[in-house]
Amino acid sequence: MTERVKPAPAAKEADKDPAKDANPEIAVSEAAVPEAAVPEADVSKVEKQGFKLTTAAIWLGVLTIIVVLGWSLIQVQKEPPSSTAPDFEMQFFDGYDWQGTTTASLSEFEGQPIVLNFWASWCVECKLEADLLEQAWRQYKDEGLVFLGIAYVDVEPKSIQYLEEFNITYPNAPDLRTLISEEYGITGVPETFFISKDGQIIHHQIGPVNETMINTLVTKMLSSEG
Repeated sequence: MTERVKPAPAAKEADKDPAKDANPEIAVSEAAVPEAAVPEADVSKVEKQGFKLTTAAIWLGVLTIIVVLGWSLIQVQKEPPSSTAPDFEMQFFDGYDWQGTTTASLSEFEGQPIVLNFWASWCVECKLEADLLEQAWRQYKDEGLVFLGIAYVDVEPKSIQYLEEFNITYPNAPDLRTLISEEYGITGVPETFFISKDGQIIHHQIGPVNETMINTLVTKMLSSEG
């Protein structure tokens, strides 16, 4: 009698090997791909570079505004005269008048060479030339030379203190409402105008004068017929 062979029992789900049954292509495509990690040092470096660029852009904007405003202020100032010295009225400080008169105009000095100096008590460079101007005034005043000082954007007590400190004796007056400096278009102090006998500006000095400059220009103005 032939013995029947029983078929082998089906394998349980739990016994299946998933690695054998899985499709390799699907497994690879579905595998999670990790994102590239950015080192913390690189992130910090990028942030710092961004901050620097932002700061630079802000400063560039500020500097641009300053330049534009500065140029606008310069444009508001009147252009300095090309030749003829503008006339103006002066009200002298007490003790610093012209031959006993408390007021005068520039036109009253026609026929005399003039050194017109703009200064201020707060001006550091003005102090460098103060003694030199006074010495020149004392040297040439008997030859007909006129020195006039104009205190620019200053207060009278400080101006008087400055004149006393440097023993200034030539006529000086305040620039009331900056009318005189606007007429001459000055950009700061000190500035000095050398004016010939016929009222022509022969030299405009921006910054302190020196001894050679004064002696050369004054000699030229005194010897000139015009």
